[in-house]
Amino acid sequence: MQSKILAMTAATQRQQPRQPSPGRTPAEQGYSMPAEWAPHAGCLMVWPARRELWGGRLDEAMDDYAAVALAIAEVEPVVLVCAPGSQAEVRARCGSDVTAVEIPVDDSWARDSGPVFVRRADGATAVVSFRFNAWGERWHPYADDDALARRVGELLGLPVHESPLVLEGGSFFVDGEGTLLTTEQCLLAPNRNPSMTRADIERELRDALGVRTIVWLPYGHSLDTGPAGTDGHIDGVAQYVAPGHVLLELPSSPASPDFARARANLEVLERTFDARGRQIDVSVLDPGADPHVSYANHYIANGRIVVPVSGSVNDAPALARLAEVYDGYDVVGVPGEVLAYGGGGPHCITQQIPAGVALP
Repeated sequence: MQSKILAMTAATQRQQPRQPSPGRTPAEQGYSMPAEWAPHAGCLMVWPARRELWGGRLDEAMDDYAAVALAIAEVEPVVLVCAPGSQAEVRARCGSDVTAVEIPVDDSWARDSGPVFVRRADGATAVVSFRFNAWGERWHPYADDDALARRVGELLGLPVHESPLVLEGGSFFVDGEGTLLTTEQCLLAPNRNPSMTRADIERELRDALGVRTIVWLPYGHSLDTGPAGTDGHIDGVAQYVAPGHVLLELPSSPASPDFARARANLEVLERTFDARGRQIDVSVLDPGADPHVSYANHYIANGRIVVPVSGSVNDAPALARLAEVYDGYDVVGVPGEVLAYGGGGPHCITQQIPAGVALP
């Protein structure tokens, strides 16, 4: 696709108060969130911006973000948000294969701070802008990231619903048929929504995303609690791959710190029925001994699965297993070790844009 550099106007860039949207909820208006395997108009990404996160590896991070963007751009358009003045970096690494959009940002995790798209049966699309507090106040500043979902919605000409819930996109999955998966470790963490009960959180998820059944797994990844952690995002350990079908990382070695945690997650899934009354089918993936990336943290593009790899002996078996799970998809490995150093993977740095949305 032809490369373009767009800029938000000063009026759009101005910080706005974060207030819940008045009136009817998205669910009351007939909106719900499509599954990630539903057809995409494109993919949203955000260029690396927080230098203190990457330290001396910022240049490597830019190269690896570009590798993910280019792998996706072969099958669907990529809209890449970048901080004002950073367009030369994007052009140097991505060439003419992405559309760069200059919007003020603090960090580079589109899944977590970016918009969540919801659709109606008639094809109308809207944006839900959840509150964002940098994974429990881990990083400052984050005001521009908190405003990113609204700004992208305005850029795309879509109505925006402001939700009062602090929620990152990597902390949940939906099947597009009424079921949502999340973890207690993350959504019930006191650094997100301390004044909200579990019932309050479930109510807002139903209202904002149009889901009916919420499945709570106990855990995200055991290492996901450090300075660059997310307090247990579900996309570090699992992925919803089709209606009624979940992929779960299940280490075979008892020496793994996630050996017992993964089995606790499996126990919940194996006794769970989704919103359509189906018992959830679980495919397991053994990440191998001492994995350097989360293979579950992959992006489902149009006809392609974009998977992090690290050059270890674990890569080939993981890619082969994913090719079995995603029959009919092209499974492609992309550099993932630097993304993991920063706290995530390809799923964390992408957000699917549903088919029918007009891209810039």
